[in-house]
Amino acid sequence: MRPAHLLTVIEKEFSSADSGHHTPVMLWGPPGVGKSQMVAQIAARHEVPLIDIRLSQMEPSDLRGIPFRVEEFVEWAVPSMLPNLKRHGERGILFLDEITSAPPSVSAAAYQLILDRKLGEYEVPEGWAIIAAGNRQGDRGVTYSMPAPLANRFSHYEVEINLDDWVAWAYANGIDERIIAFLRFRQDLLFEFDPAQNPVAFPSPRSWEFAHRALQKFDESNNLLLGALQACVGKAAGIEVKAFVDSLDQMPDLDAIVKGEEVPTPKEIDLQYAVATALVGRAIRAKETDDAMTVHGNILNYASRFPQREMGVMMVSDMHRAVGQDIFAVPEFTAWADKIADIMLY
Repeated sequence: MRPAHLLTVIEKEFSSADSGHHTPVMLWGPPGVGKSQMVAQIAARHEVPLIDIRLSQMEPSDLRGIPFRVEEFVEWAVPSMLPNLKRHGERGILFLDEITSAPPSVSAAAYQLILDRKLGEYEVPEGWAIIAAGNRQGDRGVTYSMPAPLANRFSHYEVEINLDDWVAWAYANGIDERIIAFLRFRQDLLFEFDPAQNPVAFPSPRSWEFAHRALQKFDESNNLLLGALQACVGKAAGIEVKAFVDSLDQMPDLDAIVKGEEVPTPKEIDLQYAVATALVGRAIRAKETDDAMTVHGNILNYASRFPQREMGVMMVSDMHRAVGQDIFAVPEFTAWADKIADIMLY
């Protein structure tokens, strides 16, 4: 399932915890696809605590607690990391990460916690959702086969790689537009992971965020930039993104485009991707300004100038996801839509 849909699933599961309809969720996917980040995003959106427990680093007693004697009986000290009304509040998300990397003795200790929301005398407060995540067998991670009793305690979702969803996230989180443009140009490099090759650095949604950081740190150090990019996304992808960034010296005047001046579109396809991505960034930055409608209108006019109309459709689609419904109120939108109506799918 694509990330945009999974965010809705997690949101619904969190909201349903109050009404008693919550089902624990298991997110499956290779490393670096954003499983934990999606869970953190929902917690941040609702301003509730997220308790992230890495089960691969646990012993059974870490969950069950430490036994101590009270007269003739043995009681258990509840671990402080588990959700507690007084310490953590009435609502939140208990996130059991790396659950497939936990040894069977630890996952067995989690059975009751996940299904019955209890562990001995401890009980997960109502209003707390339980989400788990892990890598699949074959992803070159340390994984154990999930026992059937544990698997049957979850609803299971596999995280798919989706470029449009990543691009929307990237614009919202200030990822360098050169990285976004490159991945629009080389879509297959958003995620490239072959466990058989035993890679150390490889392209993934997570590592492209690292590449964004590398650009901010080493952009002025050309002799270091290539190595920094390769350290994030691997040798081959690092060479390609460095060459792409270097080619952007031939970009047309974006300020002139935003002002509505006649600017020819570049002939090179990689530069067209770069221009389209940069203009979406300009549209986002203009959203809250007084001349937003003028800027958006000039960008929409430019969208119809690309030799391949699909490039304009991609740009306006990204612009709509980032700017929202306001784009439909811009007079130039209707004119642009009329020109590409024959290639649009409704």
